[in-house]
Amino acid sequence: MEARKLRPVYDALERSDSAQALRECERLLHKQPNFYSARALKTFILARTGRIVEALALGQSLLDTPKALESQHVQQGLSLAYRVLNRPEDEITVYNTALSFTPESETLHCKVYMAAARSGLFKEQHMAAVNLNKNFKDKKYVWWLVISLLLHGKHSGVDSPSSQVQLKLAERMGEKALAEGQLTTGEELRIYLEVLETLGKHEQMIDILSTNNSLAAMVANDPDLVTQNISLLLKTGAFDKAIDAAIKAYDTRDNWTDFELYMEATIKSIDQAAGDEAAKRAAASAICLNLRRWASVRDRARGAKLALVSLSIRLYKGGYRELANDVVGSPRELIWSYVDEFQHKAICYSDIMQFINAHVRGADEGGLDTAALKYHEESLNARLNDARDASSQGEDATQAWVNLEKIRYLLQALQGETDPKAWVADIEQLLEFALASNAARKRRPSCSDMAVIASQRIIQSAVLAYGDPSKRGKLASALFKAACVLEAAIQHNGESFLLRLYSIRVYIYLSCYERAKTNYDVLNIKNIQHDTLGHLMIGQGMALGCFVPDLDSCYDGVAFYDQSRSKIPREIEKVYYEGTYSNVSDFLEFQDNLLRSVQRECTHRHALRGEAFEHGCDKGVLAKWREADVTSIKHTEETLNALHDNRDVSVMGLLTPVDLPQWNLELLTRATPMPGADWIQAFSLIPQLMNYMVCADFDAIETTLDKLATIASNSECTLSVQDSVLVRGIMDIALVYIHASSDKESVEEKLDNLVDSISELLPSEEFGTETDVLGTLSSHTIRNASVATELFTYALSLKHALSAQRLSAANTVGLALSQLRKSELKSINMLRAWIDKCARSQIDEQWLNSDDELYSEITQFMLSRQKQSVDIAAKACVTSWLRSVKNLLAQWEQCSP
Repeated sequence: MEARKLRPVYDALERSDSAQALRECERLLHKQPNFYSARALKTFILARTGRIVEALALGQSLLDTPKALESQHVQQGLSLAYRVLNRPEDEITVYNTALSFTPESETLHCKVYMAAARSGLFKEQHMAAVNLNKNFKDKKYVWWLVISLLLHGKHSGVDSPSSQVQLKLAERMGEKALAEGQLTTGEELRIYLEVLETLGKHEQMIDILSTNNSLAAMVANDPDLVTQNISLLLKTGAFDKAIDAAIKAYDTRDNWTDFELYMEATIKSIDQAAGDEAAKRAAASAICLNLRRWASVRDRARGAKLALVSLSIRLYKGGYRELANDVVGSPRELIWSYVDEFQHKAICYSDIMQFINAHVRGADEGGLDTAALKYHEESLNARLNDARDASSQGEDATQAWVNLEKIRYLLQALQGETDPKAWVADIEQLLEFALASNAARKRRPSCSDMAVIASQRIIQSAVLAYGDPSKRGKLASALFKAACVLEAAIQHNGESFLLRLYSIRVYIYLSCYERAKTNYDVLNIKNIQHDTLGHLMIGQGMALGCFVPDLDSCYDGVAFYDQSRSKIPREIEKVYYEGTYSNVSDFLEFQDNLLRSVQRECTHRHALRGEAFEHGCDKGVLAKWREADVTSIKHTEETLNALHDNRDVSVMGLLTPVDLPQWNLELLTRATPMPGADWIQAFSLIPQLMNYMVCADFDAIETTLDKLATIASNSECTLSVQDSVLVRGIMDIALVYIHASSDKESVEEKLDNLVDSISELLPSEEFGTETDVLGTLSSHTIRNASVATELFTYALSLKHALSAQRLSAANTVGLALSQLRKSELKSINMLRAWIDKCARSQIDEQWLNSDDELYSEITQFMLSRQKQSVDIAAKACVTSWLRSVKNLLAQWEQCSP
């Protein structure tokens, strides 16, 4: 009967029609006010639609009525609500209350455990595991208990007495399971080993992994356990045993980590030999013999020969230069021997880059071995021309040329080349091959790689030549040429991740957000997983408030992180039920990173503003700001330090190692400073300040203003120009509110400051006559206009707050904002008209036909050979700018005082 009544609610939820589901709940509750199941589902719907205060109040009324929790519908609806609200303690309360009615329910006990496990409530997880293990005789619950003890012990501080008790109990349970034959899977063994590792019992771990017992076959067939055994032997100083284990392992499988452990053990044994030169030579000879033996096996040659390179460099760094030269070979000879053999493989450059870098920079800390650098340059030059000439012979030959071009780029970076011309020397040859050769027409992957190299060379040269802010027009012009190259390459190979990545970065730098978003969407990225592009689009491109006037993107950004976060709890539950326990820690760490994500934090401000003005400027604005979740974004020094940056900067190196930051794509194309504590704190304080003004919390307003003032006055502040203006503008808004709330002070001066701040951000009537109009448009105008729009919407919230609090200054503020809106609508319409009519012709005049000797060959090549791609890039810029301005204009038109 109850299920039949609730059917319309469930049907609406399945259609994702929350409004209809809520209406169905209201209909049921109108007939039966104490229909607990309907109240529980209403709680869930309120939580899911962001009505947090109402959801919490209704949920608490159900928790205060224990008999309500007897119904499974109430249990389901209320637990889902608390999961959406991220209140795991309340979710556990729901299950525990339900257990008072059905204590024999294994399902409810498991739900208690999972709620605690996915939320990092290790104490509650342990108590639930004890109950499961006590009441239900299932082997998996033994391991659930062991894991709960392990996690509780590790996260409570391993050295604390209570943690030691928990870890030793976990050890005894694992030992008992091993003795009784209950340890039967590799995952169970990994958990037991992790317990021993946490307790520092390495010898005992070695005994388990090395002893010929019932676990021997399991260990031998698990590559990770074999590697762990070698690592433990090395850690405990059993170098000879580590070497023997590594040799045995590599005789049966190919694993680079085993190579590294083998080399490290050999170096340690050489160190241990002290003055015994014969022993040192014997150790070096033994590993060389094995590496060369493995190198003769076709499927293992690459790893073994790369290991020879690594071994030689390790010996050099260890002070055994002569031994390396005599027994292994010098690093420089081995490096180029490897290049000669494997240059036809796409992976060759990624393999050898780190070793060239280590060799050239190995003379002393931070210094360069100029002789090594010269040798590599000579070796490269001896091969480069022949490789270019042979590039028409097939994909292997073209890939060899690409790898040598990547090495050329690396050597220039290591040399610290500062001449912009040197970076684009011979670039026409690269463009010819990447975009106009037979190989390009056949869509060979090597052509996409060459286009990436050419693009990075243009970017690097442009930053060196025009990095000064006064030259932003020429920098934009150069980057537009890079965009043209990338568009042409994408026409040949639209599936290339790197081409899309470079294109996204260049377009964002040019304030062409729509085109960047289109490229991002093509990649169809579903999850974050430390994803650089996720940071770029959701974090930098959108939440900085400089590029994204489109509020829908803000919702997409928050949803992107929330959806990824919502998937992890399901994965954690799957880990426990499927017994893949070694993944638990990884998922918990990733979940913590998302919860503390810098990128999600900086989308929060935009999402709150978007929600407030989603339905226009009315009383609903105040309700949204009043209910805004500002508690979750309050920060202390400790929480700021705990925030996690979801970028993988190492990925952005691409052509150079991560320790050469000035050649890192992330930094070369970053339009704003790197995020820092000031940046995050400012972003979190802005919505808080709006909430406090709407709620008339004067003490909180004063405190927040002081924090913002400190950030604004910080000489080492990491805020961009636009962000600094935003901070000062929100402070002006707060000061207007403070003065308006006082009968003794006038708002005129502060209001004038606010209006002037917003007006100065928007283009003047002389905008189209500026000499460097495109440089200004792409680097400042649209970003400034976005900040002005944001400040205007905050100022409107101020006006509504003053009206609601019946303060006389509301009319004064409203009149000033009406006049501001009238004049600025004219300004934004003027900007839209200019972009629509003039931007395309200005691209031809300022970016394509300008007198720029540095890039004249590139421009000539693109106009004569790739005109269609130039037109695509130009149209993309104009369309993106126009879309942004139209979005801004829509917000000004929608928001009326």
